[in-house]
Amino acid sequence: MRGKLIGGLSLALLLFFSLSSSAGTGKVHKYIGITKCKMCHQTAARGKQYQKWASGPHAKAYKTLATPEAKEVAKKAGVKGDPQKAAECLVCHVTAYNAPASQKAPTYKMEDGVTCEACHGPGSDYWSLKVMKGITAGTIDPASVGMTKPDEKTCVTCHNKKSPTYKPFDYKKYYAQIAHPRPKK
Repeated sequence: MRGKLIGGLSLALLLFFSLSSSAGTGKVHKYIGITKCKMCHQTAARGKQYQKWASGPHAKAYKTLATPEAKEVAKKAGVKGDPQKAAECLVCHVTAYNAPASQKAPTYKMEDGVTCEACHGPGSDYWSLKVMKGITAGTIDPASVGMTKPDEKTCVTCHNKKSPTYKPFDYKKYYAQIAHPRPKK
């Protein structure tokens, strides 16, 4: 069971990472971490998107693995040792855990848990205000800079029956709980 869990999740994440490079350019986008996103996405004018994330379950995903409950779940699932160090846990509790080190900028921190980049793709080429304005204006194709649009497939990479804490996943219901405002410019 454990091997299937790791194999299935690794395959799904490998597919996600391969799709996170610009189509046809070979450009590999890097994961930059929540600090860069927070710089712009915490004001009321931008919908306080950072605060929405920070108060939600994804921001706490890594820390959750240190709880007694998580340790018990991991033990029952056959995980050996500390869940915060176990690949079969980290693959879903940490954005880009399985990405190669070369795809992680110095600002990336595993301890941030499941960040914006889990849904929107590695941000190294879209985080700047100039690029974001171009995306909003329609002069820059989001995919060309590594930005992805989350959908149900994105979520079920982790929210699936392979999870030892699986509960039936209603995409519309749960997406509404984590969705952040997208103010008009």
